[in-house]
Amino acid sequence: MENLSEQAKRKMRYDATCKEVLSEKSMIACILQTCVEEFKGCSIKDIARHYIQGMPEVGTVVVEPDDGGALRIRNEQTEDKTQQEGTVFYDIRFTAIAPDSKKPIKLIINIEAQNDFHPGYPLLKRAIFYCSRLISSQYGTIFTKAHYEKIQKVYSIWICTEPTKKWSYSITRYRMTEEHIEGNAKAREADFDLLTPILVCLGKKRYTELHGLLKMLNMVLLDDVKVEDKLQTLSQEFGIEVTPHLEKGVAKMCNLSEGIEKRGFNKGKAEGKAEDVLEMLKDNLAISKIILYTKSSVDFIRKVAKDNNLPIREG
Repeated sequence: MENLSEQAKRKMRYDATCKEVLSEKSMIACILQTCVEEFKGCSIKDIARHYIQGMPEVGTVVVEPDDGGALRIRNEQTEDKTQQEGTVFYDIRFTAIAPDSKKPIKLIINIEAQNDFHPGYPLLKRAIFYCSRLISSQYGTIFTKAHYEKIQKVYSIWICTEPTKKWSYSITRYRMTEEHIEGNAKAREADFDLLTPILVCLGKKRYTELHGLLKMLNMVLLDDVKVEDKLQTLSQEFGIEVTPHLEKGVAKMCNLSEGIEKRGFNKGKAEGKAEDVLEMLKDNLAISKIILYTKSSVDFIRKVAKDNNLPIREG
């Protein structure tokens, strides 16, 4: 029988597989169609095949030349790093070109799968921080010196699988707006509407009780549904192209989920959390990842580290 630390590793593999599934272009296209206003009215097929772009010059997205081919964005947990700002890891980061009647608008977007809605800080603030980093990391790649006119709009989309009851089944978008304190001079919206965090919150209802994006994500990420039924629904109801990679990922995720459930993975037991946290500290995982995988608070992790004389890797 697996011990708790092995179960935690299994949970980590499950989370990693979730992100692989979400890295399919058709899956991303479904998210963009609902959440990103620039793609409103576009088909999932067009978004996946024409508007999601790889941007090698930014160094964040690679199109994998395997059986997924041009339809998959590789999940690299891509890294932003500067001497001044430290390191931030993104689950899925890519560039998209929004259709426009005059010229394409480039958008830099990252998608995060988040299990813990209260990781010791407001999740929305972290989403805003990620947007800020997506903006600041453009210096030296998208623009240099004083060419701020080249800054591209960014989105940070957070898919929250275990939100509070208040937030369940909601999709909430935040943005910068213009407010006239005195006078009525107007700036171009494109010059200030540059960063948009979005929270997509799922819940415990069966996917058949939901609709749209929430239905799709709940089915794929949370519900106990046969693999073939998931794939059929994705294809027939949502128009998502079922590639060999997507089929393999969904099957793997279902198997891991079943294994976790049968072995009674109990995140609520403090002794289990302590053992899992200790193993991850020994493996030098960043504190943000330990929070994600164990749902432990920052204070709890710091206590385990202190009790065992182990350093904490920030980030």
